[in-house]
Amino acid sequence: MNKAIQYAESHFQDFVDHLKQLVRIPSVSFDGFPPAEVKRSAEAVFAHLKESGLENVEILHIEGAHPYVYGDWLHAPGKPTLLLYAHHDVQPPGNEEKWHSKPFEPVERDGRLFGRGSADDKAGIIVHTSAITSFLRTEGKLPVNVKLLVEGEEEVGSSHLEGFLRKFRNKLSGDCIVLTDTGNFDVGIPTITTSLRGLVAMEVEVSVMRQSVHSGSWGGPIPDPVIALSKMIASLVDEEGRIAIAGIYDDVRPLSRVEQDSLNSLGYTDEELRRQVAVHPEVQLLGGKVNALQKMTRIPSISVNAIEASSRKNAANIVNGSAWCKVGIRIVPDQNPKKVEKLLRDHLLKNAPWGVKVDIHTESSAGWWITNPEGVAFEKAKHALTKAFGRECVFLGAGGSIPFVGPFAEVLGGAPALLVGVEDPYTNAHSENESVHLGDLKKSILGAIYFYERMAEA
Repeated sequence: MNKAIQYAESHFQDFVDHLKQLVRIPSVSFDGFPPAEVKRSAEAVFAHLKESGLENVEILHIEGAHPYVYGDWLHAPGKPTLLLYAHHDVQPPGNEEKWHSKPFEPVERDGRLFGRGSADDKAGIIVHTSAITSFLRTEGKLPVNVKLLVEGEEEVGSSHLEGFLRKFRNKLSGDCIVLTDTGNFDVGIPTITTSLRGLVAMEVEVSVMRQSVHSGSWGGPIPDPVIALSKMIASLVDEEGRIAIAGIYDDVRPLSRVEQDSLNSLGYTDEELRRQVAVHPEVQLLGGKVNALQKMTRIPSISVNAIEASSRKNAANIVNGSAWCKVGIRIVPDQNPKKVEKLLRDHLLKNAPWGVKVDIHTESSAGWWITNPEGVAFEKAKHALTKAFGRECVFLGAGGSIPFVGPFAEVLGGAPALLVGVEDPYTNAHSENESVHLGDLKKSILGAIYFYERMAEA
């Protein structure tokens, strides 16, 4: 083993302790949560980057955005420059009663570290800084040039990131982008994400009158808006759960050979899906005979994220005046977000019964992203992760959406973007009891070390 690997192995608990320090800061970037905590998180990341040996460390601001943190080390002339990315803001804790330990008090349990942000994405910060520290504390230098950017508003959509990148374009230029904010197919299986689904999300409100009325006095002739909305929602899928909107599958791109080979190599089964998500045994899996992994990554899906008329607490014997829902379609290459938005809107209006009034508002419309996993950067990354994990690295699409990835690569001149991470199917990112597998965290750090070495050969 080389000196950097030896250092990372022997100081891994120190790296975990650094992660715990970051997790203790409730850096929720959502409206309604204290922005001072996100600022405090940026200050903690600033101190951590300086301690790691990075230079030119500074907190960067753009109007209206939570703070970014930047640091670099640029003393490897003639070697590639890697732009490393992570984010320090986190999701709200959710229902704290469902946490087995306090969300912002990190706890090690069963080989995992639990706490909000432990995986998404403060672990991403630690992967970068631990690899950098391991080189600088042993060799006194890095084999490549690095620039590390840590964002403060990823969880609320990165709405200012494109403007930030344009403002600081020269500072952030690089030969390769490494975004550590995704996950592995499973514990112990290193994965490079090659595609992301986009998202078209709408708010739909159905109303029949100005206010709710007594169901005993007025029920019968008046259409129930909840039932009307339910009929509209039900029309969105067929008996197999496939989206029933005409034309929705017309532009879906088939898998490439590399993607199909990776998917086949995993041998993913419906039984494994049921185990990972704890699906009730009597519940039918939907979408036909296509492999479940392909359904979750490269086939559009539809979800009703929320529905509201009255509430369990305030339930009364009434005909509600209106009903509301949020519905979203995860889109895939080569679907056009605007086209999907129109198809969804037209379908809902066409299937609105009884002349009810329908108001539709587009909440978000973000495109998909895909890359061709060929070239030096992907070759070196696959080799490095395979060596670190002791298991063949796979190229695989992800079902989620990270809207900034496309603009990130575009603004920075089309540099290859490597999406890696430390999450796994049991991480519970964005949910209660979020955790990171400590064994995979260590392997990810070792993988970063190997990757820097191999990129120095490029």
